[in-house]
Amino acid sequence: MRPGLSLWHDTAAKQPRRPALAESTTVDVAIVGGGLTGLWTAYYLLRSDPTLRVLVIEQEHVGFGASGRNGGWCSALFPTSWDRLVRAGGRDGAQAMHAAMCDTVDEVGRVCAAEGIEADFAKGGTVVLARSAVQWQRSQDDVRVAKERGLGGVELLGPDEAKVLVAATNVLGGTYTPHCAAVHPARLVQGLAAVVERLGGRIVEGTAATAIEPRRVTTTHGTVSADVVVRATEGFTTRLDRRAIAPVYSLMVATEPLPESIWDEIGMETRPTFSDGRHVIIYGQRTADGRLAFGGRGAPYHFASRISPDFDNDPRVFSMLSDTLRELFPVLGETRLSHHWGGPLGIARDWAASVGLDRASGLAWAGGYVGDGVSTTNLSGRTLTDLIMGNDSDLVRLPWVNHSSRRWEPEPLRWLGINAGLRAMLLADLEEERRGKPSLIAKAMAPLMHG
Repeated sequence: MRPGLSLWHDTAAKQPRRPALAESTTVDVAIVGGGLTGLWTAYYLLRSDPTLRVLVIEQEHVGFGASGRNGGWCSALFPTSWDRLVRAGGRDGAQAMHAAMCDTVDEVGRVCAAEGIEADFAKGGTVVLARSAVQWQRSQDDVRVAKERGLGGVELLGPDEAKVLVAATNVLGGTYTPHCAAVHPARLVQGLAAVVERLGGRIVEGTAATAIEPRRVTTTHGTVSADVVVRATEGFTTRLDRRAIAPVYSLMVATEPLPESIWDEIGMETRPTFSDGRHVIIYGQRTADGRLAFGGRGAPYHFASRISPDFDNDPRVFSMLSDTLRELFPVLGETRLSHHWGGPLGIARDWAASVGLDRASGLAWAGGYVGDGVSTTNLSGRTLTDLIMGNDSDLVRLPWVNHSSRRWEPEPLRWLGINAGLRAMLLADLEEERRGKPSLIAKAMAPLMHG
């Protein structure tokens, strides 16, 4: 296995590093973070006004963080709970948020086609398998609740219907939604960065932001003055503020390209993304070059919100992922895992993603995606553009706009609380497996984890 290097980085085109910031400068909009949030924001700003001076500041290289390491799900999933959205914007606002996320999946595909970004975009939907009686009941409940909320596009699958899409073991049924596309995230980042530069935007790499202040970014290579400063740092926000966003690690593995004989048994011909109904999240996709890319949670949160390349490599979690993948698809046998990697995602204290602009200070932000950022970053970019340009659009009235999450607790409370939550989900799965009933642990934890 290739230690640490994501499949996506390894199979994207190799590109020379962009120069660092050469000297202090003044621009219209400074964006801190060269991932998808920052690049989508730059893209839509420049499409809105080609005369804008837009500068993207990246400490490593574009797509270094979660944007180049994720599971490649461009989906309508949104981390903020339905109840919280209703409290913020009423039932209509919550429904509008869902509709905006569904539209965003198609918008990413539209931009890829229009701009010639070869990101292996394939809108095959998502299958969530039910592989126990408890999970099957949860699938039925999920479809019922979606209908009660007026959310279309969630279908209940019987066992045969589910297996046609994803032929895993012990499938009792599941759910299907069309609102997801599998993508190659690193190619999406690279293509988007190239378009931003073609439109006149500027990207500097190897330039660390050490402070974000009203209308100013202090970096290791000079000061950037700007009318608007956008914080687009997600899990790496901890380098600027340890209590704003908690970095929690998610890890992945990928197989070598599989022969057609194996795919004939597994299915996934239309490249649906897939998961199942367990509490410890797993996620996978069939890549365009015929691999299984598969990931999951379970890695610990590290004290004081620390981030380190060492945390990308957790043999215990990689072993769990390998075992889970082979249990789902025994036909894999001794198929070699060619890559294993990881990285931090960002979680706000109330598990609520947000986007906003304080016009008085010129400070803007987006993030807290809880791993659902491949699509949500695009909605962030469009929303930030409307906020910055002063456009009175439907997007700026969505209930996540200008939401302010409270700060995480100081240590050691943060370490104890987050890791207790992660441990509880592992125990919840064991509880359901042993009792054959919905987990009492998961029920108790739900208000704490989803607001």
